[in-house]
Amino acid sequence: MRTDVIVVAAGRGQRAGEGLPKQFREIGGQSVLRRTLTQFAAHPAIRRIQLVIHPDDEELCALATRDLAGILTPVAGGATRQASVRAGLEALAGDPPDLVLIHDAARPFVSAELIGRAIAAAQEHGAAVPALALVDTVKALDAEGRLATGPDRARLRTVQTPQSFRYALILAAHRAHVGAADLTDDAAVAEAAGHAVAAFQGAAENVKLTTPEDFVTAERTALASLADVRTATGFDVHAFGPGDHVTLGGLKIPHEFGLSGHSDADVVLHALTDALLGTIGAGDIGQHFPPSDPQWKGADSELFLAHAIGLVREAGGRIAHLDATVICEAPKIGPHREAMRERIAAIAGLPIGRVSVKATTSERLGFTGRREGIAALAAATVRLPWTD
Repeated sequence: MRTDVIVVAAGRGQRAGEGLPKQFREIGGQSVLRRTLTQFAAHPAIRRIQLVIHPDDEELCALATRDLAGILTPVAGGATRQASVRAGLEALAGDPPDLVLIHDAARPFVSAELIGRAIAAAQEHGAAVPALALVDTVKALDAEGRLATGPDRARLRTVQTPQSFRYALILAAHRAHVGAADLTDDAAVAEAAGHAVAAFQGAAENVKLTTPEDFVTAERTALASLADVRTATGFDVHAFGPGDHVTLGGLKIPHEFGLSGHSDADVVLHALTDALLGTIGAGDIGQHFPPSDPQWKGADSELFLAHAIGLVREAGGRIAHLDATVICEAPKIGPHREAMRERIAAIAGLPIGRVSVKATTSERLGFTGRREGIAALAAATVRLPWTD
């Protein structure tokens, strides 16, 4: 059956503390929203994903959805979650699915198994939600603030998303509820329209990020999932030629010569690019940017490094550290070292403490010692999801 997903990402997340809305904050090097969307985009049973966002978040949303397949043009949410979901449902009406899953953007650890259970439950029941049995005993407070006997824990459940429905059922339920009291979830909307809602097994890891403490825990969870730590190296060399500057680490440094190369001949960024490509087994810079291709003549090497960084992130990876060593007699690298670190860190989206730039001479030996050119060595360390 054709199955679409509505991801609700219009909230402000005020309880999560200061900063960006929580769905756009990063955990494990990726925004919460991108992590959520990636799970649905990768599932073979999902046809399309309809995002519902705040109008102020269009640029953040574009960044989070870049290169992801199946993402429809986002629609603006309403003043309440209920209104936002209805906007998402109406956006699908032109080419309606058979089933629809409705998910909170702030639940980034939704698994393929849970998505599969949600689809199966909607097919069988028409309306279903993931639920977990309570672990702790629940008590009530009396008028004096004293603990009193609570409800039977065995009958209670905590409810999660994705909540799953036959599309026509939940659309009609939301339309019928316009103007009525706001309800906390879509199961309540379906129930208000007279539909029975089934429960299926939720997942303990499918937590909703709400408080600053949740983000600390989520960061640990994200890092634990990146158990495949890889290190690779890169090397590049370019000869001196006519010019009045060299480009190193993204900086133009005055010099009596330039560097010869098809691009801007930035040996530092070229070596870092190869190192990053090596961590994911993606070949070398020449395969991605052939020197025989005229479009790369004089190109800014920041494009090459950004491309390699993007490939690492598409693989679900997080860059842990970048290290480069420049080998030359001249120009002097020391006065420019910190600016080079800052530029590389900015390109990679890393704290500067995760970028190292060093320099050495070859004691006047070899082509660098004869001042015929500049070489660079690089190493990159990344964390990737473990795969067999």
